[in-house]
Amino acid sequence: MSSHREAPEISKDPVADSTDVYAFVSPDRPDTVTLISNYVPLEEPPGGPNFFEFGDDVLYQILVDNDGDGLAEVTYQFRFQTQVGNPNTFLYNTGPITSISSANWNRKQFYSVTLVDAKGNSTVLGSGLACPPCNVGVRSTPDYENLAEQAVHSLPGGIKVFAGQRAEGFYVDLGSIFDLGALRPFQNSHLIPLPATQGVNGTTGLNVHTIAIQVPKKLLTSDGSNPTNESDSRSVIGVWATASRRKATVIEGNGQFGETGPWVQVSRLGEPLINAVSYTHLRAHETGRNL
Repeated sequence: MSSHREAPEISKDPVADSTDVYAFVSPDRPDTVTLISNYVPLEEPPGGPNFFEFGDDVLYQILVDNDGDGLAEVTYQFRFQTQVGNPNTFLYNTGPITSISSANWNRKQFYSVTLVDAKGNSTVLGSGLACPPCNVGVRSTPDYENLAEQAVHSLPGGIKVFAGQRAEGFYVDLGSIFDLGALRPFQNSHLIPLPATQGVNGTTGLNVHTIAIQVPKKLLTSDGSNPTNESDSRSVIGVWATASRRKATVIEGNGQFGETGPWVQVSRLGEPLINAVSYTHLRAHETGRNL
């Protein structure tokens, strides 16, 4: 399932705007499922000096329904915290970032992962988990693949987790679709015809901020089993993702924002896109996925 800058209000709040939800059996560990939710749509790589990051004031969630009642029996919550190393500079980094603990990286982000069960009981699975920096460039992040690898964390129960910037992987011709509903291969038949041509991947070279968690199947199924037959009803789960904000926001006298009150959902993905234009067939991101 994918949607980019979908609704008018959430498009003004990119750190809470979910763009993709993926759920699949992990090729490297077939007894696990990888759940991915992407946020912050259409990031331009040279987006400095204030490079993209998760929102410290946003509650991110990946939710799993394993009994078909439309309610989450398993929820993974993610909260982020930005730590500024040198408050006397606005720069994202002051030299090459050679590790995720580098003093040259001035705006580090850390996060916690909390499991919430069907009864609402919470268990913190990990805290103080480091994100990688954004891929600033060859001087600032000379070995970005290694930096990203350092940000893959192992949690209790055979869980692995990653949160940080990744290349946008969803192929869609956004420029043509939202130009009065055209599809380039058939635009010769449009009411405003142009010669037919190949589609253009509008997300090439753009990034998103990814939350990815790899979980053993037995932690997601209703009976703790590890099904291997896709026709088994236990092999079907529903997966969706949300972003929430506190109900009230207060601007302090120093210009800082403060939040209070209960969490209110402001973004959700997991259902096929039907309110604008249906391009979900490109990747078949259904809500229910076979394990």
